[in-house]
Amino acid sequence: MFSYRHAFHAGNHADVLKHLTLLATLRHLMRKPTPLLLVDTHAGAGIYRLDSDAAQTSGEAGEGIARLQATPAPSHHRSKTVPAPASSAQGAMQNEALADYLEVVARFNPAARGAWRVYPGSPLLMHALMTEPDRAVVHDRLKLFELHPTDAQALRAHIDQLDAGRQVTMTRQDGLAGLKALLPPPPAAGGSRRALVLIDPSYEIKSDYAKVAEAVQDALKRFATGVYLVWYPIIPRPEAHGLPRRLRTLAQQAGRAWLDATLHIGAAADGAGLTASGMFVINPPHTLKALLDDALPQVLDTLREGRGRGAAWSVEAGAARA
Repeated sequence: MFSYRHAFHAGNHADVLKHLTLLATLRHLMRKPTPLLLVDTHAGAGIYRLDSDAAQTSGEAGEGIARLQATPAPSHHRSKTVPAPASSAQGAMQNEALADYLEVVARFNPAARGAWRVYPGSPLLMHALMTEPDRAVVHDRLKLFELHPTDAQALRAHIDQLDAGRQVTMTRQDGLAGLKALLPPPPAAGGSRRALVLIDPSYEIKSDYAKVAEAVQDALKRFATGVYLVWYPIIPRPEAHGLPRRLRTLAQQAGRAWLDATLHIGAAADGAGLTASGMFVINPPHTLKALLDDALPQVLDTLREGRGRGAAWSVEAGAARA
């Protein structure tokens, strides 16, 4: 049950899609100066060494975040509205969301010369945004769940180093079960209730797919206006193919807007490993589709190098029901 360790996969193409989408969504939500409840149901260890034995064994970061760090974007993808990044670590990535993602990761590698050695997981990326000077005064809250004993211990140690007090809490528990007690979130001053929930299990167990769908269905009943992000693998398994369809149905039944972004970097030479994944967002920001439509071609151009057939990206979206 506890065999999966994200340390082997940190910074790979799936993390790139997941965290690019997460940060772009959070940036939009944080334009409003009212507190957010941020929930990560499968938080992992929180931060990962890219020079560890685990990362070096898999080599996945080398084909993921490391390539984005090192490879300039094609000039025809550059946005006229985003200035060239000051840090060479960002290369020439000019899409607003992609440049922001790389800049945030770069903050965790301030002394790095050459390839980055550290990759922040979702908990530390969310914490980084909620503690930026302009946002810190709002006092967002971050609730983390992690069930794996080793990762839970590492996550707690990393949280202690943040010295975040009650603003960040962590529980060793099944996050899908723990989510129920958090929704709807308590009202902030003025009565507003706002929440973002990230759901990204390993899906090692087939029943995880059904549990994710059930958790989202329950969450929409408890708090229909929350923003829900679900990462899922694209693999030849009926449960995997069925999950995004089920999530779309749940969003439509609830009358909520949705977005489904996928990234397939192409088959590996040996045909092994995960090559594609998706991010399904319920109640996405209205800006998200355009940002991903512009960013994902750049990501694919960089990550597909040396790969075989199947490389592709897509962003589908549906409007809320009036």
